[in-house]
Amino acid sequence: MPDAPLRATRHHRRRLSPIWIVPLVAVLIGAWMLYDNLSGLGPTITLEMKNAEGIEAGKTLIKTRNVEVGRVEDVTLSEDMSHTIITARMKPDTERMLNDEARFWVVKPRIDREGISGLGTVLSGAYIQLLPGNGETAQREFEVLDQPPVAPPDAPGIRVNLVSQVGSSLRAGDPITYQGFTVGRVENTEFHPEEKEMRHRLYIQSPYDVLVTDTTRFWISSGVDVRLDSQGFRVNVESMESLIGGGVTFGVPEDVAMGHPAESEATYQLFSDEESAREGTFDRYLEYVLLVDDTVRGLSRGDPVEYRGVRVGTVEAVPWRFSDPQPDTLNRFAIPVLIRIEPQRFDDAMANFDAEDWRARLERMFEHGLRATLKAGNLLTGALFVDLNFRDDPEPYEALTFEGKTVFPTTSGGFAQIEQKVSNLLDKLNELEVEPILTSLNDTLTTTRATMRKVNDIANSVDTLLNDPATRELPQNLNETLRQTRDTLQGFSPDSQGYRELNDTLSRLESLMRDLQPVVRTLSEKPNALIFDREETRDPQPRAPSQ
Repeated sequence: MPDAPLRATRHHRRRLSPIWIVPLVAVLIGAWMLYDNLSGLGPTITLEMKNAEGIEAGKTLIKTRNVEVGRVEDVTLSEDMSHTIITARMKPDTERMLNDEARFWVVKPRIDREGISGLGTVLSGAYIQLLPGNGETAQREFEVLDQPPVAPPDAPGIRVNLVSQVGSSLRAGDPITYQGFTVGRVENTEFHPEEKEMRHRLYIQSPYDVLVTDTTRFWISSGVDVRLDSQGFRVNVESMESLIGGGVTFGVPEDVAMGHPAESEATYQLFSDEESAREGTFDRYLEYVLLVDDTVRGLSRGDPVEYRGVRVGTVEAVPWRFSDPQPDTLNRFAIPVLIRIEPQRFDDAMANFDAEDWRARLERMFEHGLRATLKAGNLLTGALFVDLNFRDDPEPYEALTFEGKTVFPTTSGGFAQIEQKVSNLLDKLNELEVEPILTSLNDTLTTTRATMRKVNDIANSVDTLLNDPATRELPQNLNETLRQTRDTLQGFSPDSQGYRELNDTLSRLESLMRDLQPVVRTLSEKPNALIFDREETRDPQPRAPSQ
């Protein structure tokens, strides 16, 4: 009996045979291998896409700088089937890339205004591109972008926001230009229905970010801006890319200071064109109402208000509250036009001008004859503008208001004055006695008709004379006479016989005349000398006078 416990102990030792160490070691090795395999796996991420075009589970890769950093494991639909959910396994060393600034998008063949991209995926298939972020918050769920991002979140430069009214045609990727040179891109565009406005996010790359200041104005560049208004014909052409797809351009108005550098995420207003952007600089103004008796055809919102050729304001509305009652002292059917007087146009120092002081100053100018008139700015288009000037004999100024706005005194425009002059001329013409004038004119026409008949008869006689054969032979006969005269004159040349005979005859005639001179003298002194002899006379003797 004492040997029984000893036998039981020996039997138990046989059950713990060393052969069981082998499976135990195998289990430990397998567990270690499983742990090593699991610890070598990267994180799992979830991607959301509108559709999974070109994405295949187990095949589609995730790359960064063309280096594989993950692979798609599963593609499913969301519970509401509004989008797709992609599960991807990343490599272990990618955890530092996955944060709130990381961006994903699908690389596939694309054709846009910047050219063709992603041609390498035609054979290899689409893949998901990862742009690592530098954020501090880890993230495992991401939304895949429809378009590649313009620039990394930490790219050097500045990002600003633009606000515009509905109607802006900007899209992500549109260029941002400065004097025709591309300096950035539009990153995204969103519409907010509550505020009824478009919001755009812009990225301007370094070193051009220094061009953005707190006085910068942004406006839409439509490629070609053609304008024909009261200022004339203007054409503005941006870059070729803007010409095809549009974009945004910016600058500081020439009469505005450069300002201080803009802060990141600053918000600006997006204007429709450069002129509107420049007008937006004048944010302080005085409003007045013109009650125009003339036609306002050709006058529109945005037209200039000028003082002796210098722009001092802008037309705000044509017409403005036309159906509201007007002052009884004026024409109750005048056209109300709302204008703005903008003293900031005169000098940058007037940015903080005293509005009441300017109102009082204009009141004094009204009393001294300052009046508003509509004038033609462009005869081709018929565009008008508001001209302010002093009149020599204006009607007395009376302070009036219309719907809470001060009435700016007006006078008739140039067309109305021309119309009045034409009307006065017609009145004077109607007062003329036309019957005597018409009778005299009829007699004059009758006399003129008779004179014309005589002139016609004379012309016929002259024509008959010219057509006479004798008249036609007259030039020939005249030529013959001249020829004979020339031959005759040639016979009296110094060497001819006739010339010598004529010369001898003249010599004899001269000798005869000398001989006849005494006879002529005698007959002159004593006409009867041919009948009676001539008495001889002595020479007179000189004597002294008798006493």
